[in-house]
Amino acid sequence: MDRRRTILLIAGFGDNGSMYDKLLSTSLAARYRLLPLDLPGFGAPPRAGETTLAGLAEFVAKRAREEGAEIIVAHSVASIIAALAAALPQSPLGTILSLEGNLSPEDAYFSGTAADYDDPLAFRAAFLARLEGMSDDPVIPRYARAVAAADPTALWHLGCDARRFSAQKNPGEVLMAAGDVTYIYNPDNCPAPTLAWLDTHPMKRIRLDGASHWPSVDVPERLAAEIENVIG
Repeated sequence: MDRRRTILLIAGFGDNGSMYDKLLSTSLAARYRLLPLDLPGFGAPPRAGETTLAGLAEFVAKRAREEGAEIIVAHSVASIIAALAAALPQSPLGTILSLEGNLSPEDAYFSGTAADYDDPLAFRAAFLARLEGMSDDPVIPRYARAVAAADPTALWHLGCDARRFSAQKNPGEVLMAAGDVTYIYNPDNCPAPTLAWLDTHPMKRIRLDGASHWPSVDVPERLAAEIENVIG
């Protein structure tokens, strides 16, 4: 019987569990049972009806209960999903490690653009074209492949919901209220309003200078070491 504590790993907007492949070869995987989750529409079959942050949170909380997971690593907009999942009744999630999760509306710089389109396919095509223009960044091609494989309607719905959520609530405050939260980030990747928010709120944080927005892809060993330092 595997007695290691389980850590759920969920990816950000349009991405899937492959974001964490390199983390599975680190020392963290020897000490903890790492469980990357493909969310519905993003590696797993899409949910019936509209894909929302709250709906994905229900999916994550259910898996956390099934796996007995108290710890979750969540990237970008998935930090909102993790926070909402932790707040659900009977959710075992109590520790969130946020990888540059959404703290301000400006953090929805990918997902929020979905609301500018009336059609899922038009949005995905425009989003992939935007990523193609960023292809000089070595981490972008893997992300673009994940986005291309995502369900276009789920992608569009989730992006629109992320913008609505950020307009109605402060994502950083929702995250802080969710439990024991540590924010892991490279300031160079964060919008100015997010850095200003961090300056005025006492959230635990770890800097990963030089890392991309996807630290599990380009600096997995450094990320693994920082996660081990946080959870012991």
